[in-house]
Amino acid sequence: MAVTKIHGIKTTVDKAIEYICNPDKTDQNLYISSFACSPETAVLDFKYTLDHTHDCRDPHNTNKAFHLIQAFSPGEVSYEEAHQIGKELADRLLEGKYSYVLTTHTDKGHVHNHLIFCSADNITFSHYHDCKKNYWKIRNLSDTLCQEHNLSTIMPDGKKGMKYNE
Repeated sequence: MAVTKIHGIKTTVDKAIEYICNPDKTDQNLYISSFACSPETAVLDFKYTLDHTHDCRDPHNTNKAFHLIQAFSPGEVSYEEAHQIGKELADRLLEGKYSYVLTTHTDKGHVHNHLIFCSADNITFSHYHDCKKNYWKIRNLSDTLCQEHNLSTIMPDGKKGMKYNE
């Protein structure tokens, strides 16, 4: 079972990437992957892409990146499998259009992935739309990947969603 949450990053992309790439959290950088950038140059790559967006002056597009967290139940998945699921989630969600850095943290009682991706795509330089529809897409993709990897999923019970820590 994996739970997901996403939030925008408006100013501190460098600090967010530094945090998720911490060697003490990623088994000495063993569980770090990226697409269309490297963790060391991601901030500059994201800035380059954002500087070329058509709607960069739109006051509604204030996010420079998005930070997606995918957390698994304790003991249900290995670090390697969690990282593989994170890569599959990133590739299916972002469809090869957005630069990203993915890490799997091994320092807590539960395995979890951090995915930071540029808010603008590298092809049309359009902004990612963070809305409920896209969040449900993320959640459904995560659930599908858990099922494909024979992991449990949360069955809807008609109640309102739970908080992340629940």
